Amino acid sequence: MSPIKAVMFDFIGTLVNVKGYSLEVSKMKLYKSIVDAGFNVEKQNFLEAYSQAHEKYRVIRYEKLIEVTNAVWISEALNILGFETSPEDNRIKAAVNIFFEDYLSSFRLRKCARQTLEMLACDCRLGLVSNFTYAPVIYAGLRRVGISNFFDVIIVSDTVGWRKPHNKIFEEALKRLRVGAEETLYVGDSPEEDIKGAKQLGMKTIFVASQFFPVERLLGSEQKPDAIAKNMCEAKRNIQDLIRLSSGGN
Repeated sequence: MSPIKAVMFDFIGTLVNVKGYSLEVSKMKLYKSIVDAGFNVEKQNFLEAYSQAHEKYRVIRYEKLIEVTNAVWISEALNILGFETSPEDNRIKAAVNIFFEDYLSSFRLRKCARQTLEMLACDCRLGLVSNFTYAPVIYAGLRRVGISNFFDVIIVSDTVGWRKPHNKIFEEALKRLRVGAEETLYVGDSPEEDIKGAKQLGMKTIFVASQFFPVERLLGSEQKPDAIAKNMCEAKRNIQDLIRLSSGGN
C-alpha cells in the first residue's frame, strides 16, 4: 500500500450542508431578473421553457457526464420563446448570479470539517473536486465558510467540462496535485459520483453520510469504500487511520 500523500474532498454535502434553501424561490428571482433585464415574457411561459431546456441538458450532464453551465439553458429557454440570445449575453450572466444568491447563502460548514482540513494541511496536499454547473458559486462558497485557503487544487466540473464520476475530472485533479491515484485518498458523500469515480482510478475512498446521501444509499449501491463514516467527525478518524496504515503504522 503506497503512503497517502494527498486527500481530495467533495464539497457540497461532504464539507458543507445546505440549510433553508428553496429552489422555487430562486426560480422566481431568476424570472424577475430576466424581466428586469428587458425580456418581455410571461412567468409560466418562461418557467416551462426553462424546464424544457433544463431537462435536455440534464440528460447530457448525467448520462454523458459532460458539464453544461446554467447560462446555456437559460439562453435556450429564451430562444425557445422567440428571443435571440447566447450564453455570453451579460443579461443572462447577471441572471445566473441572482439565481444562485440564496443557494450560496445556504452553505453551512459541517462539524469537524475545519478540524479535518487543519489536521491534514501540514502533511498532505489537499484537493477539492466538485460537480457544479457554475464554478463561481463553489469558489465563493469556499470563501464564505472560510476554508478556501486549505486547498492546493480546486476543480469544478464547470471549468473542466467533465462531471464526476468521469475519469477525466479526477485525472485533472491528480495531475494538478502531482500525485498518483494510489497515493491519494478521496472523501465524498455520493456512492456513484465520488466513491465509484475515485475507486475506478485506484484511489482509497471514504464515504461520509450526508443530508443528500444517507448510509442506506451506499448500502443499496454496489460501491465498497475503504471506510464508511456517519459524519465528518467520524471521517476525520477514518482518514487518520488510513494514513497511518498507508505509512506502515500500527
